[in-house]
Amino acid sequence: MDIDRFKQHHVDILKGIATLRRLAHGGVVDHARDIARELGALSSLVQLHLAIEDRILYPSLQKGGDAQLAAMGKAYQEDMKGIAHAYISFSRKWGLAAALAKAPEDFRNEANSVLKALHARMQRENTEFYPAIERAE
Repeated sequence: MDIDRFKQHHVDILKGIATLRRLAHGGVVDHARDIARELGALSSLVQLHLAIEDRILYPSLQKGGDAQLAAMGKAYQEDMKGIAHAYISFSRKWGLAAALAKAPEDFRNEANSVLKALHARMQRENTEFYPAIERAE
């Protein structure tokens, strides 16, 4: 299975997280519009990535002949549900510059938690899950 598209999504998602961190460190209120714009772009990419995983990657692993990889895929899919729900809620809550400017510390606290979880998940996939898929080819 060619997973280059998934790996590129991870690169782009991690860049988006880094951009959000940089903007927030520069001041949430001062960069509220840029943060909202970047969060919207990141959310579109995250949702696209999740949809493609759910429609293509996980079903392919379930139909493949490798039971261990199928089980690993199922575990990753289940684990992602909570992370995805938290991220989508976060992005909807903070998608407007006015919301960011109104409660910058609340945004910062939530961003630290949600983006850290998303970042950690991407790293786990990059170091464990995707290499396992590539080894199975």
